[in-house]
Amino acid sequence: MPASTIRVAVTGAAGQIGYALLFRLASGQAFGPDTKVLLRLLELEPALPALEGVRMELDDCAFPLLEGVVATSDTNEAFQGANWALLVGAVPRREGMERKDLLSINGGIFTGQGEAIARNAADDCRVLVVGNPCNTNALIGSTAAARHGMPKDRWFAMTMLDENRGRSQLAEKAGVAVTDVRDLAIWGNHSSTQFPDAWHASIGGRPAPEVIGDEEWLRGEFISSVQQRGATIIKARGQSSAASAANAVIDTVRNVARPSGETFSSAIPAPTDGAYDVPEGLVFGYPLRTSAPGTVEIVQGIEHGDFARSKIVATTDELLEERAAIEDLLA
Repeated sequence: MPASTIRVAVTGAAGQIGYALLFRLASGQAFGPDTKVLLRLLELEPALPALEGVRMELDDCAFPLLEGVVATSDTNEAFQGANWALLVGAVPRREGMERKDLLSINGGIFTGQGEAIARNAADDCRVLVVGNPCNTNALIGSTAAARHGMPKDRWFAMTMLDENRGRSQLAEKAGVAVTDVRDLAIWGNHSSTQFPDAWHASIGGRPAPEVIGDEEWLRGEFISSVQQRGATIIKARGQSSAASAANAVIDTVRNVARPSGETFSSAIPAPTDGAYDVPEGLVFGYPLRTSAPGTVEIVQGIEHGDFARSKIVATTDELLEERAAIEDLLA
């Protein structure tokens, strides 16, 4: 197969996010107009008829860049030769379910997928975990994959949706285009403890707090509205975010795969140097830059005040609690 073709595995491919995502991948929005895409789609066996309908729709679009589609319930087949694995499928939290129970159930799923990716995917495979709780699911999957020789730095968990939400809200508050808002980092967990750092963002080239001119709003309504946006959408439409989540997947893949020099948000395994005092190994949200295709670096030298540090400690503590809940899967 020519080097200009990228194999992309997508789990939960017939679900809401998968349906919103696949057509954008096939159209070239993630990898550019000169790269063909071969989709390898994974679903549970009962969902295969729905997935077949999605495959037919992909055919009917006649995308010039779509090399082919594999639809399967076999995990090994789905990840065979994958250059990217987008792990969208996960068991959602249901009423009465404890967070520990959710972590345990998804732990089995992501352990198996991590092992299958390490055994079957291409040597350059990158993995983006979308299914929640995505940070700890990525920790589980990357740990399982590492046992089979796959470097943990190939794994990412998605916080780009939170960044996009925050940028939109800053733009609306400032009365500017969303493209004027830059460098908004999401620190920590993709949960209600995340910290959207407006204090190091810019609006039209000026510090965001200076443009907004409302410290109380930044510390209060801005942070809480970003943290709670997913719940607000569920309340409004009766379903969780799908199109916006798929859009954030595209944004994340594009930022990792095609270096631009821009700062963007994603969660990665915390390095051994204890960057920003995060314990080694936690899958933690940072501001990142891509130094080469598929290789990212944490933006260094950001100084946080007491308020920001307290928020980062809180989200770190939550991730430590999640890690403790699944420590048997990490042994």
